[in-house]
Amino acid sequence: MDFDTVKPEVLGQSLTGIGVNLLCRDVLATVAFLQDVFGLRAYRAGADFAIVTHGQMILQLHSDGTYGAHPLLGVLPENPPRGAGVQIYLFGLDPDAAVARAAPNQVLEPPADKPHGLREATILSPDGYAFSPARPL
Repeated sequence: MDFDTVKPEVLGQSLTGIGVNLLCRDVLATVAFLQDVFGLRAYRAGADFAIVTHGQMILQLHSDGTYGAHPLLGVLPENPPRGAGVQIYLFGLDPDAAVARAAPNQVLEPPADKPHGLREATILSPDGYAFSPARPL
């Protein structure tokens, strides 16, 4: 599927499994973070929307304004972080390399070998979403 040209209804009807949408105060800042720190690929990146891919995973970024009257807007905190309690793993990425590219104040958890067989780190996005690059030990 060509994410740069696909019609919204075609994309929506093609989605399966679990979908992740993140509401962002600044979509382009989040796109830059995901590209610069993790090397993810973005499509249709604009002020209101972006599609970001990691392997076969699709992550959609939406500005607050795109949610219109959606009730989720009413439960967003006024102040960041927005993403408390959600951890988004990016399997197959080197946590040491990602931490080296991240701003020091974004690193919540430095790279460490975990008992579940992964080396991982946790890096916060501009909106406070926790992204964890992880690779097998």
